[in-house]
Amino acid sequence: MGQQSLPSTKSSSSYAENFKHMLGGLQAQFPKFKHEKHGPVVNVNDVADEKLTMGQKVADAVASTVGSWPFIITQSIILASWIIYNSLVLGGIVHFDPYPFILLNLALSFQAAYAAPFVMMSQNRQAEKDRLTAQNDYLTDCKGEEEVRHIMEHLDHQDTLTLQIVQRLELQNQRVEQQEQLIVQLVQKMDSQHQMLEAQRAQLLQWLSVSYPEVAKQIESKAD
Repeated sequence: MGQQSLPSTKSSSSYAENFKHMLGGLQAQFPKFKHEKHGPVVNVNDVADEKLTMGQKVADAVASTVGSWPFIITQSIILASWIIYNSLVLGGIVHFDPYPFILLNLALSFQAAYAAPFVMMSQNRQAEKDRLTAQNDYLTDCKGEEEVRHIMEHLDHQDTLTLQIVQRLELQNQRVEQQEQLIVQLVQKMDSQHQMLEAQRAQLLQWLSVSYPEVAKQIESKAD
């Protein structure tokens, strides 16, 4: 078993040596790039949420509440009830805010005066978050552009190696074709020499059959 494995080992080693010899002189060392300077992927939303203060959380809650349909519907119902109650002409009803509804205007002005700053604070925080998102997108685009450039350099180097390998294979093919032509020429020469030897042998046998027939018979019997 050990003796049978030796030829395969020798053939594989010789094949590897031939392959290295064929690729001799090729710049097979690919360029190496460092990627440690790129930080991990960051979710801007998570980072912004972790840095929220209590005031910012309150401002977001107020802005989300004021800008929702439940708040609009509830406020519309309250306003309609207020106006209807203070507009009814029935005995025994106390109109705490009769027309022109001065108390209602005061309440709405009070609400608008306090809701507007909360909404503006929430918008400012959202603008800061958008700025961080844009900055993160810019850094991501720069990283992607650099990585694409590295990939293109690798591809260019691979193209160069491929062209060199193709050129060497073409040279090897030409050498093989030349060797085949030489072998064909050698075979043709050997055939012609063999024909000449056969002709000389026939002449020699003919001369021996005339001069020494017994010797010729012995030679023919040995040839048979």
